[in-house]
Amino acid sequence: MDQPALQAARGHATPVLSHAEIRTIIVGIMLAMLLAALDQTIIATALPTIGRELGDLEHLPWVVTVYLLTSTAVTPLYGKFSDSHGRRATMLIGIVIFIVGSIACAVAPTMLALILARGVQGLGGGGLIALAQTIVADIVAPRERGRYQVYFASVFMTASLVGPVLGGFFAEHLHWSVIFWINLPLGLLAFVLVFHSLKKLPRHDRPHRLDLLGALLLVSATVSLLLALSWGGLRHPWLSLPIFGLVAGSLVLSGLFAIRMRLAPEPLIPPGVLHNPVVRMGVLSACFGMGTYIGLTIYLPVYFEAVRGLSASLSGLALIPLMAGTVCGTMISGRSMAKVKHYKRLPLGGLLVAMVATGILAAFARDLSIAAVEILLAVISIGLGTLLPVSTVAIQNAVMPHELGTATGTANFFRSLGGALIVAVFGAIVLSGSGLSGAASFESLGEVAAKSGINLADIFSYVFIAAIVGFGLALAFLLAMEERPLRGGAVKAAEAAVAD
Repeated sequence: MDQPALQAARGHATPVLSHAEIRTIIVGIMLAMLLAALDQTIIATALPTIGRELGDLEHLPWVVTVYLLTSTAVTPLYGKFSDSHGRRATMLIGIVIFIVGSIACAVAPTMLALILARGVQGLGGGGLIALAQTIVADIVAPRERGRYQVYFASVFMTASLVGPVLGGFFAEHLHWSVIFWINLPLGLLAFVLVFHSLKKLPRHDRPHRLDLLGALLLVSATVSLLLALSWGGLRHPWLSLPIFGLVAGSLVLSGLFAIRMRLAPEPLIPPGVLHNPVVRMGVLSACFGMGTYIGLTIYLPVYFEAVRGLSASLSGLALIPLMAGTVCGTMISGRSMAKVKHYKRLPLGGLLVAMVATGILAAFARDLSIAAVEILLAVISIGLGTLLPVSTVAIQNAVMPHELGTATGTANFFRSLGGALIVAVFGAIVLSGSGLSGAASFESLGEVAAKSGINLADIFSYVFIAAIVGFGLALAFLLAMEERPLRGGAVKAAEAAVAD
């Protein structure tokens, strides 16, 4: 055993905090997470109103895309910065940037100004979710950590269910800018709670130099890839020169980033983090599992409206089992991690069940009753929910305390990339199968398919088959992930962290 590493780990053991202190910290970071999660959902139903009032419908998708671009790209930066300068200061910086971006969005006079302001919002919101998960890792031992994942799942479920309703209500009855103004009181409250509650948070700071060149290469590679995924099949054909150029540029920049990781004195993502087999397999499992889930949340409303004939409001309600089931699965898996030795068994079974349920959807996409579809969606989401706490806690359990921010940020970064990739794959299946051109919208999907004599149920069967593949990859990578004992006490934590 590496004794210096063991001694260092002993010095950074999980602190003993009272339940009241932990609860205060959890409330503060949950509110910060809600800011980032809510802003991804609340704007969806207000987009048509925004486009009409600002007189620009053509560039409206960029209001969503630019937030995705900036928030995904900066996630690893927040993790590295928090490892160097502390979680509390980094979280407060993220909240301030997010509030500034929200104010800029609310007063934006043109579509271009709104798009730029949304980019600033993403720079702030990108680190809030990853930082919240890292902070929990700072204050709760890995064996007990899974049970706290349900709080995070409840935040995402709340944002998914409440966000679209609030966005539509504000846009219809008040003004679309209210969806951004509401972030001001929420953000200030989150700032105050984080400022006071995180004072007792342990510090694992080490003197670091931020790898700005590596950060620039990573951000540029990410932006190029997400632009290709966002534009492919909609703005430009997948095999067109612009899409090919963006993908090629992303590959070149990614290669340069890999070289930078080897040559830099202190790379943005330490090679040891990604070389860690638990981190690598856990990240890939979460990437495909969560990415498939995101893809389903985007395209199931299209299925409900275009294939099953539901209205927009009813299709939103039909998503509730998919959202609520994830929380149930997360709660079951998180609580079981503290009690069982082989914590992988439950998510392995959960993913297998999710694949079977998705297979039934693929085989009977047109014939199943709505009630049967709802039951299957609940089964799918419960099965997937069992993966989320296991992947997160296993990754955090496998690294040293001063690497928690970097490891958690890296995991969230690849989760977001997985979501963007799988959403693009699902979109390509729907677009190519229906004959819908890039200039059209998904609202005209049923009309275009009807004119072409295309059965939309068959198209969505292929979407569900692709979802089975995604869940299957998540299952395979989880199966390959080493099941290390979860750390509990201080010395055990140190020994588990440095022992191979």
